[in-house]
Amino acid sequence: MSTEPTHAKVVIDGMSMHWAELASTSETPAAPPLVLLHGIMDSHLTWSTVAPLLATDRRVLMPDLFGCGLSDRPNTSYALEWHAQMIARWLEELSLAEADIVGHSFGGGVAQMLLLACPERVRRIALVASGGLGRGVGFWLRLAAFPKAVEYFGQPFMSFGTRRTIGGSRQSSSAGDVDALSAMNAERGTARAFSRTVRDVIRFGGQTRLFSHRAGEISVFPPIRVFWGDRDHLIPIAHGRAFVASTEGVELEVFEGCGHFLHQERPEAFVEALRAFLDAADVPAARLRASVAPRIAPDRARLIAQVARRVQERLRDTRARLFAR
Repeated sequence: MSTEPTHAKVVIDGMSMHWAELASTSETPAAPPLVLLHGIMDSHLTWSTVAPLLATDRRVLMPDLFGCGLSDRPNTSYALEWHAQMIARWLEELSLAEADIVGHSFGGGVAQMLLLACPERVRRIALVASGGLGRGVGFWLRLAAFPKAVEYFGQPFMSFGTRRTIGGSRQSSSAGDVDALSAMNAERGTARAFSRTVRDVIRFGGQTRLFSHRAGEISVFPPIRVFWGDRDHLIPIAHGRAFVASTEGVELEVFEGCGHFLHQERPEAFVEALRAFLDAADVPAARLRASVAPRIAPDRARLIAQVARRVQERLRDTRARLFAR
């Protein structure tokens, strides 16, 4: 059977979402479908090495988030919750009643939000160098969060930026994959999508959308495992260690000598570790430790955030009026 993926699209609210897919090479696949979610400014291509290794006994699906890859780039918020809702709608369109979810970087944050958007469809979650587990983040992503600079002026530089950042970090990627990703990110609307996605989850001080902020709203957790490279300079492994310390039943798989794209740097070892988690007969569900449960009720936390945003908006309006005089 061919290891080349098939490609398909589905229309959600008038927007076209693309995904690549590998059918199981087994005639009688027993494992649940596997959904692989990529990170910011990335695409289904990030999984091109590991997907064939995972498709020996399961269906593997690799969607392009809106604003990325071969999916549409609508003029919308690109908020983390919106991305999760779109993936939930995509799962519904494909009639995937239950799937294992793997999320890399920003895709890990989307995977976490699926526990609010469609928890009944999530069997197990693997978080790979995931966002949303701590404040710290690489300098260039914090810089990209500056108000609308990338959105308004960044599009001509998206292809070059792709080669310098993602292409430079993914040393095991083929030149063809880097060229293809650079061409995708050169598409009109990519800078807007990238900028709005970043600004929703990151400020110059670090990440703002954290798992701990919404964890109290999740009634039942699935089994969760965390995978991280110990030389990750984009999102530090300390976030993974802190998450494991705060959550019962979660283990951290450390890949020595690997950076942010560990699934590309050591694909065979990554697949072996991921399979051990996904295929295990008895894995405990994750559970928040009582000592670190959220101290602010979720509704109150959202209200505080809304008030803070309104205050910031009024301050901006006041400054604009003053400078206009």
